[in-house]
Amino acid sequence: MTESESEIGEDLVRALLRDQHPDLAELPVREVAGGWGNQMWRLGPELALRMQRMDTGPESQLKERRWLPMLAARLPLPIPVPVRDGAPSEAFPKIWTVMTWVEGTPLDHGGITRDDHAAETLASFLRALHVAAPTDAPPAGDFGAHPKDCTGGFEHFLRAAAPAELVDEIRAVWGEAVTAPGWEGPPVWVHGDLHPANVVVADGTLAGVVDFGALFAGDPAWDLAAAWLLLPAGGAARFFASYAQADGAAVRRARGLAAMKSLFLMSMGRNGDLGLPGGKSNWGPVGRSALDRVLQGL
Repeated sequence: MTESESEIGEDLVRALLRDQHPDLAELPVREVAGGWGNQMWRLGPELALRMQRMDTGPESQLKERRWLPMLAARLPLPIPVPVRDGAPSEAFPKIWTVMTWVEGTPLDHGGITRDDHAAETLASFLRALHVAAPTDAPPAGDFGAHPKDCTGGFEHFLRAAAPAELVDEIRAVWGEAVTAPGWEGPPVWVHGDLHPANVVVADGTLAGVVDFGALFAGDPAWDLAAAWLLLPAGGAARFFASYAQADGAAVRRARGLAAMKSLFLMSMGRNGDLGLPGGKSNWGPVGRSALDRVLQGL
């Protein structure tokens, strides 16, 4: 546990609320397990408090504050919407935000049983999200690059987590992504970080999408990778049939990115098993299942 983590407790949360939003200060408060860049606290039945923790700057929360209210109005699944701003103070020198709570179980602790429904729901959500973004939308950065520009990250996670017997297959998938033509359309809104900890499920299907800290305007392939990361075996084919906006190049880029993200999840799982900071033991099996689906293709 880092110093920044140990300093965030219920007493601090209530003190911040009393100082800046006293009408919310007496609502029930409880910590939400998980989180990395930000720590979440439930605030009554409908709200959550998002506190900057490991993120080195406020950019991700400022991005969410600006853009999520606009995006939420046209998306077919619930997303968190900022409702109050928290400013840095002597008690807590970072920003924090009160947001609406998205009900459901994170997929890395849950499961999908209504396979077709989940595939069509994900496709519907991404069709609604992937529209041309305004010129002042946040640009792509580390999230959003063409796979050929992500080779360093891919190699890192390949060395860290890939089963030796699968390395050649994984490299073949990545190679197809690297040689695929890039996105030629206008920059569209992209969540950028769709993995099992950033969606919630209920009644056996997708019920909400959270953590838009990586939001950018650019190549939708970064989200299309979710077809393998989130959906059960066979779901990718149903997803792409329903999404109906991806050409072969986009599918190749997305599949390569899904391979890299699967390895990332497996790496985080290994770190958790070793007790390293930021490790998530439950992500290892989740990542390996996703990798198996990636290698199976559509």
